[in-house]
Amino acid sequence: MEIEDHYALLLGIHSPWEISSVDLDMASSRVDIEVEYADTSGVCPECEIMCPKHDDRERRTWRHLDTMQFATYLHAQLPRVKCKDHGVKTVEAPWAAKNSRFTLLFEAFAIRVLQASRSIEEARKLLKLNWHQVEAIKRRAVERGLARRDTAPIKYLGIDEKQFRSGHQYITNLVDLKQGRVLDVVEERKEAACKALLEQALTPAQREQVTAVALDMWKAFANAVEDQMPQAVIVHDRFHISQHLNQSVDQVRRAENKQLAREGDNRLKGTKHFWLHNDENVNLAHREQFDHLKGSNLKVARAWALKEHFRPFWDYRSKGWARRYFEQWYSWAIRCRLEPVKKVARMLKAHMDRLLNYFDHRISNAAAEGLNSKIQTVKSNARGYRSFEGFRTSILFHCGKLDMLP
Repeated sequence: MEIEDHYALLLGIHSPWEISSVDLDMASSRVDIEVEYADTSGVCPECEIMCPKHDDRERRTWRHLDTMQFATYLHAQLPRVKCKDHGVKTVEAPWAAKNSRFTLLFEAFAIRVLQASRSIEEARKLLKLNWHQVEAIKRRAVERGLARRDTAPIKYLGIDEKQFRSGHQYITNLVDLKQGRVLDVVEERKEAACKALLEQALTPAQREQVTAVALDMWKAFANAVEDQMPQAVIVHDRFHISQHLNQSVDQVRRAENKQLAREGDNRLKGTKHFWLHNDENVNLAHREQFDHLKGSNLKVARAWALKEHFRPFWDYRSKGWARRYFEQWYSWAIRCRLEPVKKVARMLKAHMDRLLNYFDHRISNAAAEGLNSKIQTVKSNARGYRSFEGFRTSILFHCGKLDMLP
C-alpha cells in the first residue's frame, strides 16, 4: 500500500478528496500531509445540493493525532461552490468541524484527555497546545453537546447558587435532580437571571412538564419558578434548612463563648464543630467532652437540642403528622429565649406549606450540592476563572453529562 493510501484510509478520506503527498521531517519530528480536492463541483453546506466549483480558499492547516510521536498536520485548500440559492459557500472538510484547526479525531482525543486531567494546564502540556486552543476545543465540545441534548420531560429540578468571585458575586445553576447533571448556569442570583436560566435551559414544553423544584428560601428563585412554571410545586430544600439551624446554633455559641471568656470560663473554646455535627457523628475522641457540654445548662446546649429535635420532622410519611410535630417543635423553639433560633423558627413557620410539599415530592438539592462540590474542584484546579463564560463552559463540560465527542 502506498503511504498516501495508508493515510487516506486512516483519516477516512475518499473521493473527491485525495492525499497528494506525505512529507516526513525527521529533524523536526513532524509529518505534513497534503490533501487536494479533485472535482469541478461540490455540495453546498446550506442546502446539500451539488453545485459547480467557484474557486479555492487559501491553504489551511489542521492538527491531527501524532504518528508514532511525530506531530502530524493536514494541509488543504477548501473549494468554494456557487449555489444559486445561497451564493458562494465553502465546502466542508470531512476531517474537521467548521472553524476548527484540529481534525475530528484529534478533538475527540483532546476531549477525553481534558475529562481525565486534573487541570487544563496538565492537559495542555500533554496535548502540546496553548491555553486558547484548549479552551476552543472545550467550547466547541460543549456547544456540540448542548445541540445534541434531548428534550425529554424532566420531572424534578433543583436551583442552587454558587459563589463565583469574592465580594458576593454568585452564579445560579439549574440541575436535573434525577440524572444528576447541570442543565445550565447564569451569572448572578437575581430573579431576572433565574428566569433567563429557565428559559435558556428548558424548552417551553419541558417547563410545562416539570412537577416540582427544590430550592432554598431565596425569594428571587421562588418568584422566577412561579412565573415560568406556575404548575410546578416548590419544595424548600431540607439541607438548606439544616444549614439555617446550624447557623443559629453557631450564633448562640459565639455570643455565649464571648460572655464566658470574659468571666474566665473557656468551656466553649474550640468546640465549634461539636455543635454543627449530628449527635451520632461526633468524633469518639471528643464524645465524653461533648456529652458533658450538651448536658449542661449552657444556652448553646439548648440551641443544639432544638436543632436535633427538628430532624425527625423529615421522617414522617404524611403531611398531617409532620405538621403536628412542627407545631410542637415551634412552640418549644419560640419560647426558648434564644433569638437566633427564634428567628429561624419564624422563617420556617412562614414557609410551612413549601416545607410540607416535601412529603408529596421527596426531593432535595443533595444532587445539586454534590455537583457544587465538583464545581468547586473544577474552579480550584483552574485557579479561578477570568470570565463567567469560561467558568460556564467548564461547568457544563465536567458536570453537564453532555455527548461532546465529534
